[in-house]
Amino acid sequence: MPTLDAMIAVSLAGLALSASPGPSMLYVLSRTVGQSRKAGLASALGLCLGGIILAVATALGLATVFQTSDWVVTTLRYVGSLYLLWLGFDMIRSARAEAKVTLGVEKVQQQPLTAIVWQGVIVEVLNPKTVLFFALFLPPFINAGDVLSAGATVQVQLLVLGILVPLTAIPSDLAVAYMGGTMANVMNRERAVRERMAWCGGVVLIGIALNLHLQIL
Repeated sequence: MPTLDAMIAVSLAGLALSASPGPSMLYVLSRTVGQSRKAGLASALGLCLGGIILAVATALGLATVFQTSDWVVTTLRYVGSLYLLWLGFDMIRSARAEAKVTLGVEKVQQQPLTAIVWQGVIVEVLNPKTVLFFALFLPPFINAGDVLSAGATVQVQLLVLGILVPLTAIPSDLAVAYMGGTMANVMNRERAVRERMAWCGGVVLIGIALNLHLQIL
């Protein structure tokens, strides 16, 4: 099992990322406004299931890679940390510009709820950015000692931490699905709040990346 510190860090990072408007949030919003609240909830469920599928695939794939040699483990840990730093600095850098963007929704075709769920799964699984995120985000949080001793232990760590990522997106997706257009209006009106949220999210990601190696906390 991953350490409690690792689970807390991954949860905080996931919350920081999901709190900022992105493609997934706009996808749920479009379904809610364009069809119904139930459709928005179905799309959020699909995205979550797609994330869990990616978490399982990542756990199986990376655990095998981790057992090949020591340098792969070390390299992925540092590359993943740099990726976290980049995400954090990018959120801060683009905070003001992103806050000025007016959130809107696209027209969507009316579909059955089951079809919307499967569409959400496909959107998440086939998103190359999401696949890259899982591959680079998880390695820094894996216990290096366990990596070299037991492949099954590594798989469990990757699986638990990976599943935490889509689970942390549930609160924001549910809020968007439930509030719909009201949420969009509030976020468009409170642009300063959106900018501060992006700054806070970026600082959290940078702090987590630094703490992975400096052990500040």
